[in-house]
Amino acid sequence: MAPTLHPSAPASRRLRQHLRTPLLLSTLSLALLPALAQQAQQQQQSLPAVSLQGRSADAPVLVGGFGETPVAKLPLQAQVISAERLRDLGVDALSGLTLLDASVGDAYNAQGYVSYLKVRGYDLDNRFNYRRDGLPINAETALALGNKSSVELLKGTSGIQAGTSAPGGLVNLVVKRPNGNFTSLGLELSERGTVEASVDLSRRFGADQAFGLRLNASGASLRPELRDAKGDRQLLALAGDWRATPDTLVEAEVEWNRQSQPSQPGFSLLGNSLPSAQQIDPRINLNNQPWTQPVVFDNQHASLRLTQRLNADWKAQAHLGLQRLKTDDRLAYPFGCSESADVYWADRYCPNGNFDVYDFRSENERRNTDALDLSLSGRFSTGALRHELSTGLLLSRFETRGQTRRNDGPGTGNINGQLIASNLGAGIDEMTLRDERSTEFYLRDAVLLDAWLPGLKAWAGLRHTRLQRESVQTDGSRATDYTQSVSTPWLGLSQALSPQLMVYASWGQGIESEVVPNRSRYQRPGQALPALKSRQLELGLKSGSSTVDWGIAFFDIKRPQWRDFGDCNSTPLSCERRADGIARHRGLEAQADLKWQGGGLLASAMKLQARQRGSEIASLNGLKPANVPETTLKLQGRQQIAGLPGLQLQLGLVYEGERAVLPDNSLRIPGWTRLDAGARYEQALAGGQLLTWRLGVDNLADRRAWKESPYQYGHVYLYPLAPRTFRASVEVSL
Repeated sequence: MAPTLHPSAPASRRLRQHLRTPLLLSTLSLALLPALAQQAQQQQQSLPAVSLQGRSADAPVLVGGFGETPVAKLPLQAQVISAERLRDLGVDALSGLTLLDASVGDAYNAQGYVSYLKVRGYDLDNRFNYRRDGLPINAETALALGNKSSVELLKGTSGIQAGTSAPGGLVNLVVKRPNGNFTSLGLELSERGTVEASVDLSRRFGADQAFGLRLNASGASLRPELRDAKGDRQLLALAGDWRATPDTLVEAEVEWNRQSQPSQPGFSLLGNSLPSAQQIDPRINLNNQPWTQPVVFDNQHASLRLTQRLNADWKAQAHLGLQRLKTDDRLAYPFGCSESADVYWADRYCPNGNFDVYDFRSENERRNTDALDLSLSGRFSTGALRHELSTGLLLSRFETRGQTRRNDGPGTGNINGQLIASNLGAGIDEMTLRDERSTEFYLRDAVLLDAWLPGLKAWAGLRHTRLQRESVQTDGSRATDYTQSVSTPWLGLSQALSPQLMVYASWGQGIESEVVPNRSRYQRPGQALPALKSRQLELGLKSGSSTVDWGIAFFDIKRPQWRDFGDCNSTPLSCERRADGIARHRGLEAQADLKWQGGGLLASAMKLQARQRGSEIASLNGLKPANVPETTLKLQGRQQIAGLPGLQLQLGLVYEGERAVLPDNSLRIPGWTRLDAGARYEQALAGGQLLTWRLGVDNLADRRAWKESPYQYGHVYLYPLAPRTFRASVEVSL
């Protein structure tokens, strides 16, 4: 791994070091293009295989941690969403996962910005809960889906797969790799003039088809229903492989993507009242000041993977991944109300709809991630016991760099979107620069206990993590530096009741690590806090076959909490941060992917009881977390029409129950139901090409409701359901 460069190192030198491997990979890939073009002229192109399944009983799930074990055979709940299903639904961001799985919810999902998700009621940490082909990445950006073959979701405490992460689960993006010979061209129109063109090309060439190359490219002009949010995005990705021998596979890929678009602030409470969603125009963008600038995400990813089969039972793998993120984070940011001389509303807007607005600009934020995973996996027997073992070492490095932020204000805006904020006072915010080194050793074993009871299997995992973390403000203040070692065990037991049906129980831990804020008002500023260990117990029943995959699970997750005690004002040492109670989330979760001739249904439901327990402050016990519904139901159905070959009709339903707006549960927003409809028509042409037409209407009834109520940064936000939206696309496969 490359050495760390201090922020004061010359920018050109840092840039060369950060881009050296991605540029090398892209140069090698581009060097193959002439051979690719010649081979394409010589070979007959074949149609790509089209699959409408959301997941398969026989499909492995990388994020599960047990190699190629199928989803239906793992003692945990996981979901695999195919690129085909995402295209049918018009999903182009991770926030779209909230349409498909009842355990996944919104957590401050603003158009034009980063996707934030909840799983089983817990907010995922965008720094630690995301993976790309199994390697850790930073998701504090707009992650492209155009070159992803699937999105995997692990539900439950993730210590088996992550050194540190928030409880709830992990999201893994699986990159498209060379897959036969085909060319697919796409064009999509949607909203008020959004246009996107794309190409997906795969080739195999060389002696014995040893070389493969996959190209994905797209460009979009964004004109959403949300006003004052015009933007654009681009993607270019190349993935190649070389089957050097029957036992040796070398894979390399590089991706560049960019998105530039003004983001969407939320609405809020108006004084002590909850505004009616029926009277709010969801197309209004409060980020509509004449000085507003777009948020720009520039992302680069690259990886190199070597897989070597040692014999019939064992294989070794080395996997290197690099991520380079650059962000210009800019927003006309509404926050609070200070216009009244009698009261200052710190967490909501004024009763008349006015609010304080700030000109926030944080330019040239850099977030870099390097990860190297060295692993060994195989099968062996000890007496009558058969083992499937995997072990490895994961080395990760994360760093955040930036500069002083501009935070001018406040001016005054209004929820009608018609007030212009001017004469903003100058303000400065320091950015926190972070460095982290993580060394993780992991061991996982699945033991078949047929000798004791046919179909009985024990599962065990252990991950030991050593962290080294440093942080400092851009002005050199508030420096922290600490090391910490933690271990996260995981245990499971499953019993096959039939070749398709399995019952299981599992228990595991997850870890979160932080320090006392290095501010003068805190006692022991900058000191590392004991690692927070979340624990999950899960009991489940699941089945997988060619006609239906289904699962039902009861889960119980306990997550310790930190809380500030004392006056916590500007007086030195007036505040103490210490452990205080737990956030306990218990629930029943069910999902099914039914497949029949000509159609299918993807259904999921969750009933969740999320409460605070054990706090020293008695009034907090029993409260629900803000922005977490107790009841969720999601359906996605599809059916071919017998009288019209090639035509498939689709219908989607999302129901989310009421949720708390304020931490004290004194206000709630009601539940809502959204209907979506779509159609897909496949048309075979005389020349062997296949046209796939798609048409969709999201929010078919144009329902007005508050979609979510995130309580972020000590402030209440309300996001409306997007209005009725039309989309149409055509894809030609050559």
